[in-house]
Amino acid sequence: MTHRQSVLPNGLRVITEDNPHLETAAVGVWVDVGARHEAHDRNGVSHLLEHMAFKGTKRRTARAIAEEIEAVGGHLNAYTSRENTAYYARVLKEDVDLGIDLLSDILQHSTFDPVELDRERQVIVQEIGQALDTPDDVIFDMLQETAYPDQPVGRSILGTVERIENLPRDIVAGHMSEHYRAPAMVLTAAGRVDHDMVVALATERFGALGPANPVEPQAALYAGGDMREVRDLEQAHIALGFPGFAYGDENFYASQVYASVLGGGMSSRLFQEVREIRGLAYSVFAYATSMADGGMIGVYAGTGEDQVAELVPVLAAEMARLAVDAAEDEVARARAQMKAGLLMSLESPSSRIEQLARHTLIHGRVLSTAEMVARIDNVDAAAVRRVADIVARTPMPTLTALGPISHLEDAGRFAARFG
Repeated sequence: MTHRQSVLPNGLRVITEDNPHLETAAVGVWVDVGARHEAHDRNGVSHLLEHMAFKGTKRRTARAIAEEIEAVGGHLNAYTSRENTAYYARVLKEDVDLGIDLLSDILQHSTFDPVELDRERQVIVQEIGQALDTPDDVIFDMLQETAYPDQPVGRSILGTVERIENLPRDIVAGHMSEHYRAPAMVLTAAGRVDHDMVVALATERFGALGPANPVEPQAALYAGGDMREVRDLEQAHIALGFPGFAYGDENFYASQVYASVLGGGMSSRLFQEVREIRGLAYSVFAYATSMADGGMIGVYAGTGEDQVAELVPVLAAEMARLAVDAAEDEVARARAQMKAGLLMSLESPSSRIEQLARHTLIHGRVLSTAEMVARIDNVDAAAVRRVADIVARTPMPTLTALGPISHLEDAGRFAARFG
């Protein structure tokens, strides 16, 4: 499969990847704006707007939007991240036109009906409440806030109840008119699609979009620190954070392999040491996330009140050890896992449209599969040890903890394990 790309006169990028062996297609629009572009008093507006896009346009009611897509067996969905907002549809090959029409309608002609807006505020308030009742959601918001204090990138994507209940309608509508501009958007389609047809549809449905109104987000400045909240829970939830690497950093791929070796699967060091050998946790894993200007390497584990004192020293010790003795065989396993995940994603049109869009927004072009595989293959044990050493020397690591944590070591002792 190869992709084709066209740029409309107004700057909208259209990228397709045809797979003639499929009977279905995925189409989507990625907008280069997310939670980190929000002012403090508008935190949550990107996510609220994402919800409101489905709540009625000049041509369709909210119910009509749902009925039209489901009448052809398709579905519409969306999500908001810290750096972008995505809207996408999965349809049969003959319904690509409908998918693009619905997307163009909700992204340009939403009415933001006040009654619907008030109703959706309450839906999001319930969503926030659900997240607050889910400890393994709360712990990651705590981690982000502690690592990036008083910054847009450190705030919750959902916003707070108070802000969501008080965001004026004109702020929500203005967020769409200000940021949903052609050069800041990428339309992608994959599966059984025809590039020329998609371009023609995009020209007809999105051709009136205006020029860019670029807004540079506040730089992400990692600070680190310690945040703890005692709750009456069955488990103590522990999350550690360390400054990671931007998408364009030379250590990006090495950090992904590092996270996999450390805690990416059943053969990983943390799974083996923490769960299999010591029985300290049911869930333990490591991950590496990236942004345009930074990233985070994180570790999560949930453990019992009586085991919490032992857990953190074990996590820190495994991280330190990896900087010394990362071996080629475990790095090879991690590379194989990454390549398998990448290649398996090629079989899903939904995964393909996301990859096409994200590559375009991040790199300005679509990386070929061969190029990505080569970059993964170039990561050896020395590169993993290099990343592990950078992480182990973090002068101000981030520790967040939630639950029965009275036995958890103090912040000073934890920080002394690194740096």
